[in-house]
Amino acid sequence: MSSLTFDVTGMTCAACSARVTKASAAVEGVEAVAVNLLKNRMEVTFAEGADRAETAGRVIAAVEKVGYGAQVQGGVTSGDAGAGMGAAPAKSAGAAAATAEAEERAVRTRLAVSFLFTIPLFYVAMGHMLGWPLPGALTAPTSVGVLALLQFVLTIPVVFVNFKFFRLGFRAIAHRAPTMDSLVALGVTSSMAYGLYCLAKMQLALGAGDLHGAQMAGMDLYFESAAMILTLVTLGKYFEARAKLRTTDALEALIDLAPDTAERLLSDGASEEVPTDQVRVGDLLVVRTGAAVPVDGVVREGHCAVDEAAITGEAVPQDRFPGDAVTGATLCVSGYAVIEATRVGADTTLSGIVRLVDEATSTKAPIERFADRVSGVFVPVVIAIAALAFAVWLLVLRSTLETALVHAITILVISCPCALGLATPTAVMVGTGRGARNGILVKSAEALQNAHDIAVVALDKTGTITAGAPSVVSVTTAPGVAEDELLSIAHAVEQRSEHPLAQAVCAFAVERGMAAPAVEGFEQVPARGVVGTTDGGRVVAGNEALLSDEGVDASALTAPARQAAEQGATPLFFACAGRALGMIAVADTVKPTSAAAIADLRALGVRTVMLTGDNERTAHAIQAAVGVDEVIAGVSPLDKERHVRRLAEGGTVAMVGDGINDAPALARADVGIAIGAGTDIAIDSADIVLMRSDLMDVASAIRLSRATMRNVRQNLFWALIYNAVCIPVAAGALAWAGVELNPMIAAAAMSLSSVSVVSNALRLRRWRPVHSPGALALLPAERFEGAASRQEAAHASAAVSTEEGAAAAAADTSDGQTARIGQETERSIAMNRELKVEGMMCQHCVRHVTKALEGVEGVSAVEVSLEAGTARVAAEAPATDEALVAAVVDAGYEVPSISACA
Repeated sequence: MSSLTFDVTGMTCAACSARVTKASAAVEGVEAVAVNLLKNRMEVTFAEGADRAETAGRVIAAVEKVGYGAQVQGGVTSGDAGAGMGAAPAKSAGAAAATAEAEERAVRTRLAVSFLFTIPLFYVAMGHMLGWPLPGALTAPTSVGVLALLQFVLTIPVVFVNFKFFRLGFRAIAHRAPTMDSLVALGVTSSMAYGLYCLAKMQLALGAGDLHGAQMAGMDLYFESAAMILTLVTLGKYFEARAKLRTTDALEALIDLAPDTAERLLSDGASEEVPTDQVRVGDLLVVRTGAAVPVDGVVREGHCAVDEAAITGEAVPQDRFPGDAVTGATLCVSGYAVIEATRVGADTTLSGIVRLVDEATSTKAPIERFADRVSGVFVPVVIAIAALAFAVWLLVLRSTLETALVHAITILVISCPCALGLATPTAVMVGTGRGARNGILVKSAEALQNAHDIAVVALDKTGTITAGAPSVVSVTTAPGVAEDELLSIAHAVEQRSEHPLAQAVCAFAVERGMAAPAVEGFEQVPARGVVGTTDGGRVVAGNEALLSDEGVDASALTAPARQAAEQGATPLFFACAGRALGMIAVADTVKPTSAAAIADLRALGVRTVMLTGDNERTAHAIQAAVGVDEVIAGVSPLDKERHVRRLAEGGTVAMVGDGINDAPALARADVGIAIGAGTDIAIDSADIVLMRSDLMDVASAIRLSRATMRNVRQNLFWALIYNAVCIPVAAGALAWAGVELNPMIAAAAMSLSSVSVVSNALRLRRWRPVHSPGALALLPAERFEGAASRQEAAHASAAVSTEEGAAAAAADTSDGQTARIGQETERSIAMNRELKVEGMMCQHCVRHVTKALEGVEGVSAVEVSLEAGTARVAAEAPATDEALVAAVVDAGYEVPSISACA
């Protein structure tokens, strides 16, 4: 199946998008349709075997038939839909933003003109009732006709500049698909028609000399109501347009990171400045201090430190040397480098991020489909209610025509399908934008919704929990051997090997500044190791069996080697001239934040399961280091997929991985999460991509999803409650209690409803990861120290020797356990904590924060101050600082700091 994106014009509310969806989905050859009201965009998926060109033309015709315009992105219309599809470039986010800005300017102009005439109209029409001074020529009883005509004349410009409501509204009615514009058009037209009817009665009365009759007719003019309805609705549209612009701020900020020009190096050594879009793969580019890297590339000369915060969220500048990759749109904060362009244009990492976010905001979350179904029938139902109310007031209650008409108009104007239509997409757009700014790329709205419900996170080991590359974790020397001697010989023989374990040993030796003597006669021994000859004699490096074959006694190294193996490391033995030199343990080390990340997921109520192809011993060593709840070892890629399917039977399951072997499990999981440093296949199979390759971001992604879905529910609740309450009140359900609404109040309420929904969604712009690099200081330091202790204990990283080495390693493990137990003991005593809370605006917020903190196990008392913006908590184990912070953040507020208090 293939898909195509269309730009749709004329949509103004959720009913419009529902109508466009229904018309397009009915076209033969169309498999699925997703309409985005915020972007005025439609994604159409074609059925297998359908002719794209012909079907696209029919889709455009179907959209035009129901009163809207459509064209394939890139300017292709119905006449040449087939010709342009292959070549039409995708409309950039920047161009979409420019369109939105133009729309905002147009609405602002209409609003200015509307206010220019509505204010004097309101003054003239209502001034005498409110005691405002008016010219004598207008207050005289005989001037009632002039006053009425003046009101009519002042209303005409307001109707003219807002004629769009009438054009779109009545066209939608003609196509039997009424929209919000239809409600406004009907309400204003009814007001104008009744006003003209009363104006005609007045003129007839004046002609007959009936001054009293003319004055009574003048009391029923509703020209100011018609103008005020249009003005207030336009005011709401203006605020809505401004708010929509702000929903893409995060994405626009990313787009703006890309430099417009690049400094290209010429063959003669000179350089020239060229537009970035003219850079080609293979070009050599100069990057200087303070300049942005123009495209993705590889450093060929020099050295630089680059700030990747905008792309990955990593706050610390990263050093880049020859051979290292650099990402376009990152900032060179120091140094000078020549890079070779490897990915340009739409292939750069930045373009990929923008494309992923753009695609995510073009999809629909499952919860949004509920709003779409309601919106599709909302307007016809409202019109029916207005007609019924008019009939009841006029025929059953025997009220005047004016009273019946006022209730009908008020119902038409106060109902708001826009709030329903905007409830989900605005929150999704802001949420995905904030995620992108923090290195969390969500590919679809459905993934964003599913992530909030995650109950189990299945984790690959290599490259996810661990670094994915082996490194030296301990060095044990034989009696009488210096560590430098061992490392020098090890470096000499292993530098000729391409094995990853050998490269880890060489890298460790280089870090220690070890020189490598020359080696001759280098030879690999299958399943054993390598041998060679130096000036000091024959060198042997490999497993214990190889040393035994060479007649070398390594019994003094057996105990530390066994312990290293039990902790998941691979022991490498070294000997020279028949004498054992020592043992170097190499392992795929746990990432520094993995243990903290697992604890963070547990605090969110998520169970963790590690799936690995490694043996049971290595898997359980990693489990002891990071604290995962369950380990499943020795599994193949297909086994991983099968286990994910089994785990999904107990609730929503996420799979986190980075390799090709993880792709089936990532695709099977309810939410597939790929580590950004992983393979392209893994990233393609995932629903969420973590740019920082940091497991801490898994919890951040869940928190982002929960915050977004909470916002969506708030929006939908408000939209539904607003209409459920206001429509009956507008119909006169509380008239017996003296509570009645007029069309002007209705217009103001309707505008406020839409603006409130969008404004609430914009609160997500304040979201940030609790454990972002800049926020780690907010969490207790002992948590990370404990994690470090476990990791150090697991890998026995101190250099030890022979039997003393085994004892020292055991002592390290014991110390790590003691440190961890000590931390838990410290947390078990009662303590007071003070949280700085941002975002509280009223006593409802105070109650929400209080309730959230009281829900944390171990909290015995909570005192929240709106004035001080703080929450003081009396807590004991198992309450932790991270649990307190998470509770407040999950409630929709921010916690910039947490500290002890008296």
